[in-house]
Amino acid sequence: MSTHPSLTQIDRYAAGDPGLDEPAVWAIEVHLEDCADCRARLAGSTTPDTRAVIERVAAALDRELAATPAPAARSRSWSVLRHRWFVGTLLPWLAMTAGALACAALLGVLWTGMPALVLLVAPLAPLPGVAVAWHRRADPAWELVAATPAAGLTMLLRRTAAVLAVVVPALALVGAGAGVPLALMLLPCLAFAVAALLLGTLVGVRRAAIGLITAWTLVVIAPSLAVARMPVVLAAESAPGWALATALLTVVALFRADGFRRLAQHD
Repeated sequence: MSTHPSLTQIDRYAAGDPGLDEPAVWAIEVHLEDCADCRARLAGSTTPDTRAVIERVAAALDRELAATPAPAARSRSWSVLRHRWFVGTLLPWLAMTAGALACAALLGVLWTGMPALVLLVAPLAPLPGVAVAWHRRADPAWELVAATPAAGLTMLLRRTAAVLAVVVPALALVGAGAGVPLALMLLPCLAFAVAALLLGTLVGVRRAAIGLITAWTLVVIAPSLAVARMPVVLAAESAPGWALATALLTVVALFRADGFRRLAQHD
C-alpha cells in the first residue's frame, strides 16, 4: 500500500470487519509495520472492550514481572571453557608425552656417546596432543562443538595452545637438564605443531601428526642413532632456519583458515 489507509479502513481492520477482503487486510498490516502514525490511529480505533483487555493484560504482566526475581548474571561455566580450551582425554596423551621426554633425557645420560635423544624427539612432543585435541573419538562433545561458530582455526589454536602450555615447560625442563640449547628444543617443536595444523586442512590433523612422526623417525631419528651423530637440521646454527620455517608455516596456515572449518570431513 503506497498511501496511508483511510481512517475508515483502519476502523474496519481494528473491528475485524469480515467485509474487508484479505488483500486489503494484508496491505494494511504491511503498511502498519513501517508507519508509526497509522499504528497510533489503529490504537485509537480499538473498541473500549479491546482497550480494557489490553490494560488488564498489561497490568497482569507488570505484576508478574515485579514478582519475578532478577536473573543472575550469566558467567562462562567451567565446562564451556574446558571444551573450548581443553579435552579431558588429552590428559593421558600429555602424561605419555611427558614420560617419553623424561625417558629420553634419562637415556641421554646413561647412553653416552650417542646424540642427545631428547633433542631428537623434541619436535614430535606436541603432535600426539595436537592430534587428539580435535578428533571425534577423543571429544565427547565433538559433534556439538564442530557445529558451532567457534569451531575451526580458533578452536584448534586454543586447544593447541593448551597442549603447548604443558609440553613447552616439559621441554624446557628436560632440555636444561640435558644441557641442550632451549631454542633447539622449542623452535622445532613449534614448527611441527604448526605443520600438523596446516597439513590437517588437507588430510586431517590426526593423519598429519602420524605422517610427521613417521617421516621424522625414519628420516632423522633412525639415521642419527645409526651413525651416532646429531643431524644437520638440529645443529646449533639451524635455530634461525627453524624460526623462519615456523613463521612461514604460521602465515600459510592463517591464509588457509577456511580449510579448518572442514576438518570434520577428515577426522
